[in-house]
Amino acid sequence: MTFAVSSLWRPTSLILLGLFLRCEAQGVNTEIQAGPLYRVVGSQLSISCSASGFADEKLKKDFEFRMADSARPTVEINVISSADPDFSYSRFWSRAQTKAISITHVDPNSIIFEIKHLLKQDEGEYECTVINPEYILNGVYTAKTVVKVIDDSLSVTSSDSTTSLSFDEGESLTLTCQASTNTIQHVHLSLIWYLRKDGAQDAIPIISLDRDFTLTPGQGFEQRYKEEAISLDKLGEAEYRLKIAELALSDQGQIYCQAQEWIQDPDRSWYMIAQKNAEEITLTVKAKVVTDTSALGVNISAPLELQEGQELLLPCSINAQNLARRFFSLAWLWEGVELARIGPTGILTVKQEYSDREKDGELRATRTGNGKYLLRLKPVRTTHGGNYICRAWPEERGEDGNFKQGAAQDSQPQNVKISPTESELTVEMQTPVQTLLQGDRLRLVCKVEGVNGGLSIAWQRKSAQSLVYTSIISLSESGVTEKAEAFASREVRVTRTSTKSFVFELDRIAPSDAGTYGCVVSETQNNGKTLSQSANVIVNSIDSLVKVSLKSRTPVVTLGTDVELMCKVLNHRIPVTLTWSLKTDDSNLNTILVLYSNGSISWSGDQHRYQVTVNNRADTVMHYLKILAASHREAGVYQCEVSVFLDNVHKKLPPSNPLKVMVQNPASKLALSSKPTITESINTDVQIDCKVTLRTSESSLYAVTWDLQQEDGSWKTILSSDRNALITFGPHIKESHGQRIGMRRTDGPTFELTIRQARISDKGIYVCKVEEFLQDPQGEWFSLSYENSTSDLNVMELDTNLSIEKNEVEMNVSIAGDFSIPCHITQQSSNESQFQVTWFWQKDTEAKPIFTAYRNSTLQARIENVAVRYGHPLPGHFNLIVLQSNAENSGLYFCEVEEWLHSFAYGWRKVAVERSGNFNVNVDAEGSARAVSDPAQMANIWMAVFVVTMFISFFIIMVLVVKICKSKTSGGKKSANSLWMEPHRPESQMLSSESLKLEE
Repeated sequence: MTFAVSSLWRPTSLILLGLFLRCEAQGVNTEIQAGPLYRVVGSQLSISCSASGFADEKLKKDFEFRMADSARPTVEINVISSADPDFSYSRFWSRAQTKAISITHVDPNSIIFEIKHLLKQDEGEYECTVINPEYILNGVYTAKTVVKVIDDSLSVTSSDSTTSLSFDEGESLTLTCQASTNTIQHVHLSLIWYLRKDGAQDAIPIISLDRDFTLTPGQGFEQRYKEEAISLDKLGEAEYRLKIAELALSDQGQIYCQAQEWIQDPDRSWYMIAQKNAEEITLTVKAKVVTDTSALGVNISAPLELQEGQELLLPCSINAQNLARRFFSLAWLWEGVELARIGPTGILTVKQEYSDREKDGELRATRTGNGKYLLRLKPVRTTHGGNYICRAWPEERGEDGNFKQGAAQDSQPQNVKISPTESELTVEMQTPVQTLLQGDRLRLVCKVEGVNGGLSIAWQRKSAQSLVYTSIISLSESGVTEKAEAFASREVRVTRTSTKSFVFELDRIAPSDAGTYGCVVSETQNNGKTLSQSANVIVNSIDSLVKVSLKSRTPVVTLGTDVELMCKVLNHRIPVTLTWSLKTDDSNLNTILVLYSNGSISWSGDQHRYQVTVNNRADTVMHYLKILAASHREAGVYQCEVSVFLDNVHKKLPPSNPLKVMVQNPASKLALSSKPTITESINTDVQIDCKVTLRTSESSLYAVTWDLQQEDGSWKTILSSDRNALITFGPHIKESHGQRIGMRRTDGPTFELTIRQARISDKGIYVCKVEEFLQDPQGEWFSLSYENSTSDLNVMELDTNLSIEKNEVEMNVSIAGDFSIPCHITQQSSNESQFQVTWFWQKDTEAKPIFTAYRNSTLQARIENVAVRYGHPLPGHFNLIVLQSNAENSGLYFCEVEEWLHSFAYGWRKVAVERSGNFNVNVDAEGSARAVSDPAQMANIWMAVFVVTMFISFFIIMVLVVKICKSKTSGGKKSANSLWMEPHRPESQMLSSESLKLEE
């Protein structure tokens, strides 16, 4: 791929210019709503994100959202971008296209990110990124927050079995609603009663109890709330009761309760995460208007004679025109003494002296229809005989809502005679003591003997805190069942399974139902009697009986080992929901999974990291949570918690004991070895080895740091290599020193620190610190251990004795003549020394090498346009002859000698370098050199040359023979490939056999 330089220069220059102009600016800052944000499946998620610090705050900025789920925290998934409609990955593509996931700008620098309906897989870490519209890179452009998606456990039900109610205007209304939730998070519930009037589309609130337990009347109900005509009471843990003292015609419509679940976010604000409505109840309110004030008639009917223990029924009726639209009060009188009265709004009033009988259920008065009333007395005694009358008053309601009572009208008196009776009736409670669990069904059997006639039975209860019995339910001789008002919403039954057995059943009992239960059996014939028996009922709460404990055989494990947690649930006789949760050091209590009573599982953690099994026993259920290949991410405090859905209410039981699971790193086996003391000469290359002799795993990676303690005691870091082999030099290592220092890894592994051309300042104690890294089951690398090895490096000055002749020579040479540049070594450091000789030619200011004779006898011509001949006549004598010179060969010539010595530790090394004196050569183009023309003289000269040449050749042969013999006797210290070999130089620079001429 290629780029035009001009296309890159302009934006690059603008970026540099922007950075220069704003180097002192504060920079961009990106902020996102703090997490973790707990939201319910199916609810809406809103996250705010804003950026500040841009030069142009009015320019609309684009934002991008990415997420990483808990299963793959290192993988980022594109969610949505305000700039690119194709930004989303397939996981979010369709929802982004249909606006189910959206980004909405609040202002140019702020947005709201929304997911309309959260899915379970939407849980994870979300990253908001602002796209930089400027040529300035200064600040923070991303921010992250965590979203937790929990199950929707909010439950709202109406306690009233009917879906339609009808009342007259002015009558009272009582409705109850149950609302609860089952989540381990700290949440608050609010509850609102709504009324949707006939024909209206929207419902209006009647009264609400907010999350802070503050009562607020709805619009239009404020005055009635002040008059205490409307109230909302919280009964127990999850029951909410609405009372309207006097219904108005405007109250007609659909009534329902709505529960809302709220959670507090980390920024201390409250957020509604769930909302549900109970079933609507249709309420009909009939108008009641007085249109006729004509006279009224009052009638009473009663049996003339009863036996003691029987029930006295005194029905009363009112006869008047427009009866359904008028208000009346009616009272029963016995021997002129008022027993009970029912007011115009249906409220019963009992005289103080008869209130106990009313509480015990022996006296009851009810309005059975328009103008029809009934008084019940049971059981009657002989003292109850006498005259009974009914008295009625017409009532007119004024504009202020108050009633004005009219003239009273009495019925004809009715005389009732009560006769005593004798009976052989006996009563026995079959189970005098019962111990039950909360939520169980209470079943009591009352056995009767000696039955001579009809029987009625009433079941009563007395709590431990009370001295009197209260009525629960009764069964008349004719089979009519009547519940007490306190048990109207309870599932309570009484049946006569045989002529001698009465069975009482009360479903889903609570601890508050504990106490003494009595059955009161009455004979309904003459001279009948009433007998009672009782049973003591103990109700244990689930909290006290369902015990949850958590343990593990291996709470401390090595990384990568499986861990099994055992949650033991005792006395498990009802369906329960069990929640596994984990609290790590840096997080809140988080749900791993929820195992529901129907066997379904909802996962919140990484499902691939856990396994769950259940083992049912007689009175115990064992829940097992297995952590597969535990990593440090699974370490923390675990708990299991049980909840039950009892009476349409989620009831949380105390959680188990916290159990801490610790995940330890495996024991390190790392061991190192090194050479403790190293002594080298100055200018030599030093190698310090740090070898791993024992490792924890074959897949281990290593980070290596080389530190140096110098002679003055100070420390400095030489270089370090991370586990990915990225090498960085220490802060005190200069760039020039860094070129001398290097490190490489070889098999073993061995880490080799190389110091080239060692100096005295390199002396000291070198410490190799090796850090071993292993990979956990999640694929993350972690540090296991450190080990150190130490080497003491001593760098000594090298005592060299290399010396060569350094005479300064002026030389005039005729054109086409030859001239010689000798190089004579006068003193050397050792008899084992070998030499590398290089001749240089300096013309003007630059010196160029023209020929090199290497220590392994390899020769190299370094320049092409100069013909040379090399000679090595004697040990320490080297000679280079320039042939057929011309004017261009004038200049300064010198030679440079390198002395090399061999050591067993590091092989060949250069120990000294010396330079000869200068040969200043002037090639005369006019031929100023004296020519030799005498033939006799020329013959003498050639003869002398021949003799000298033969002597030199003989000497060279002798030297070579001595060297060969010496090489054989010493075992051959030189490498086998040293002769005429120089692998590291190109062949083009080597002399061929034709061009290289040796002196003969």
